[in-house]
Amino acid sequence: MGAEVHHHRPTLKQQNKRFKSKHATKHSIKTAAKGKTVRQSPKSSSTATVAQARLNRRNNAKQIQAKKREALISATRLFSGADGTPRIVAVIPLTPDVSARTTIQGLAEVMDVPAEECLEVGNWRMSAERFKTSVQFLPLRYGDVYSALDACRVADYVVFVLSSTVEVDKYGDTLLRTLQAQGLPDVVTTLNPDASLDQKSRAGVLKSLLSFIRYFVPSQTRVYDIHSSSDRLNALRTLCEGKPSDVRWRENRSYMLGEELAWSEGVLRITGYVRGSQLSPDRLVHIPGHGDYQIQSIMSAPTRHPRSKTSSDDVIEVESVILAEPDSEFADSLVSTNDFDDLANEQTWPTEEEMKGVDQRAGGASLPDAKAGTTPKQIKRTPKGMSEYQAAWIVDSDEEDNEGDHEDGEDDEASMDAEGQGEVEEEEEEEMVMDELMELESRKSAVAFQDLDMEEETQQLKKWRDRKREEEEDAQFPDEIDTPMDISARTRFQRYRGLRSFRTSPWDPYENLPRDYARIFQFEGFKRTERSAFRKAEEGSGVEPGVRVAVHLKNVPQEASRPNPGAPFVIFGLLKHEHKKTVLNFTVQRNTEYEGSIRSKDPLVLCVGPRRLRVNPIYSQHTRGGGKGQNNVHKFERYLRHGVTNVATIYGPVAFGKQPCILLGENEGSQAPDLVAMGTFLHPDTTRVIAKRIVLSGHPFKLHRKTATVRYMFFNPEDINYFKPVQLHTKYGRMGHIKESLGTHGYFKAHFDGPMNQMDTVCMSLYKRVYPKWARLVKSGSGQQEGDEMMVE
Repeated sequence: MGAEVHHHRPTLKQQNKRFKSKHATKHSIKTAAKGKTVRQSPKSSSTATVAQARLNRRNNAKQIQAKKREALISATRLFSGADGTPRIVAVIPLTPDVSARTTIQGLAEVMDVPAEECLEVGNWRMSAERFKTSVQFLPLRYGDVYSALDACRVADYVVFVLSSTVEVDKYGDTLLRTLQAQGLPDVVTTLNPDASLDQKSRAGVLKSLLSFIRYFVPSQTRVYDIHSSSDRLNALRTLCEGKPSDVRWRENRSYMLGEELAWSEGVLRITGYVRGSQLSPDRLVHIPGHGDYQIQSIMSAPTRHPRSKTSSDDVIEVESVILAEPDSEFADSLVSTNDFDDLANEQTWPTEEEMKGVDQRAGGASLPDAKAGTTPKQIKRTPKGMSEYQAAWIVDSDEEDNEGDHEDGEDDEASMDAEGQGEVEEEEEEEMVMDELMELESRKSAVAFQDLDMEEETQQLKKWRDRKREEEEDAQFPDEIDTPMDISARTRFQRYRGLRSFRTSPWDPYENLPRDYARIFQFEGFKRTERSAFRKAEEGSGVEPGVRVAVHLKNVPQEASRPNPGAPFVIFGLLKHEHKKTVLNFTVQRNTEYEGSIRSKDPLVLCVGPRRLRVNPIYSQHTRGGGKGQNNVHKFERYLRHGVTNVATIYGPVAFGKQPCILLGENEGSQAPDLVAMGTFLHPDTTRVIAKRIVLSGHPFKLHRKTATVRYMFFNPEDINYFKPVQLHTKYGRMGHIKESLGTHGYFKAHFDGPMNQMDTVCMSLYKRVYPKWARLVKSGSGQQEGDEMMVE
């Protein structure tokens, strides 16, 4: 055996006591607690005190529970009882092999209600006596996007019907994305009854469908199998109990689902329940696909009992009374545009007194002379034929060249007019000497210039323009175009102008406006007007929601009383001023699944709020943060590209609130359009300037330090002299100006702020303001369009 190892007893180890601070810091206390909060009671607390604290906590929890229950009861009081407002449920099939009618019959079977009268499309109401409420089903056919959009606008619940054998195709995917962009109420997903599906594989199918629907509606927790009686009961319980969630853009708005329609001598009678906010007779109502109309009167309507398992539809005969009538003094009119007079702003010849400088407002007294010392000493020269405002758009090359001279002479200020004039003459002499020296230097260093013959010139131009451009270069300069040869550039681009700085240069938003701007309405304070419209909607006197009424609309065409088969008939109450037309701006983003090209002014269908308009939007850059920038000038975008948020602009009726917008591309002969883009209403800013940019490019033919001979940008000396004040830039970041024209083929000499590179490209940016087009109403069923046909190029 080995030698034993000696060990000390553990009790002999010395253990020093930890240092205890008299005053613990907040950091040490927080570190010791480790995020835990402990209720500390005084050491002298008795058992009665602890019991009292426990009782207070229980009482507080009971009060919170009662408050929540009371809020739920008050919210669902609108739907309670057999005479209450029915819950609107839109049933939408997502595959062609399923039927909305079959799903409704399966849900009605739980309540032992016969559902033979329920059609494939239409409006069918059922009483759920077990849940003390009633349900109004809106079955829809497969493939009709517009009917599904109208039904979901007024629905309290949406039931999506899926198939166990057929996958959701492109139409179903587009419909889900479109409804998601518009705003969905509470969603219930069901599986169409299929007896051929065995019990073993049914669980896997339900799990797969749940994973699919969660991609569009993340709040879904299960898919109800209509083949199972327990799932049918649970699905119906979900539809009949609880409070339906509110759709944001429907808040403070009244809407109604038309159950009965009757037309007589231009008056349309619509019977249904008022929903949302109160319905005011002074406001206009909008019928999707037909337009805006005035209310003649709102009458009470008899209450119709829903179908139960024992009785048929019974009507309680009640004498109709007038609930509300419009006030002629406060009722909204149907005027949507301004009437303007072309002769109102006609230019007239000045009178003799105006030519003599007599101020009529001063009683005929002559204008006083300027006070001594108020005349500006620095004289700014403007080109001939240009005003001071126009001169602010161009770059004064003389000012930049003489910048150093002004800085050196800031301390020596002229005190007399004679001295100031002498300085101007000396500057002109110095500029002439500098120009002569530069011209002499260029003659010594450069080879004598000679014009090429037309054949050689055309061949070199074709070789230059047919060369392959790299993708990076095209992405960096997307607005580059070629100057036409058959027409002069000053004629082709006469509406364009040069800007010294696109971000900061001033641009008068009321300059050279088209005639359409005289027709639109402008808001002095849009946010204030919006708040006033919502406040009037809340405080106004109208019919409260939950009342069954008959709304009489006047001057309605007979076509409006014949809706499309299968499409629900709905009306929406408009807020004050929402009928007037102005410039509307929307922030939009492309649908990631859409692969087509989206160009500005392409025809699309815009769905915003309850409206459906045919538009030709123009797109512009969205300023960071959503602001206007320093000059409220935004660059025009020719295409709507992936991953970029742009602003779409149209002429259309005013919209209040953050209403979602959807841009759809129609397919000929199909009710299933493509979802192009989606977004939100931004503001109706009429002073937003959308500037279209073009970039004229030229080739540096010969180089000498900072001076270059440029060709292929223009093709005659007149165009060079016309665009001479506009600033030049290169793709490598150089800035310069045109000095003089060379020859007769459009060559010119340019001077830059640094040495030039032979591989560089000379560019000139020109801008013009572009305007949107008028929106037209999409007519239901006929494919027609109504509204202003005036277009602005």
